[in-house]
Amino acid sequence: MKTLSLLACLLLLGSPLLAGAATPQQQRMADCSAKNRGKTGDDYKAAQKACLSGTAPAASTPQERMKTCNADAASRKLAGDARKTFMSGCLKAH
Repeated sequence: MKTLSLLACLLLLGSPLLAGAATPQQQRMADCSAKNRGKTGDDYKAAQKACLSGTAPAASTPQERMKTCNADAASRKLAGDARKTFMSGCLKAH
């Protein structure tokens, strides 16, 4: 049942993205999915749940924070001043 729900979410997520009209929730789902690529089973489900609920554990070292914030900025396709502003806020938030 859970697999069917996940499949339905992925199908719903994929069709608007192909059309270029992703809602913020769909974008967040795509970002979380990209971050958790490579994980499987219960580990993937737990990581997705934490990411989507915004309760993902904060990175502990400066290098991990930088890596996480860089990945977020890249997934949002930010550049220039927008990227600098985002990175500053992201690094302070962690």
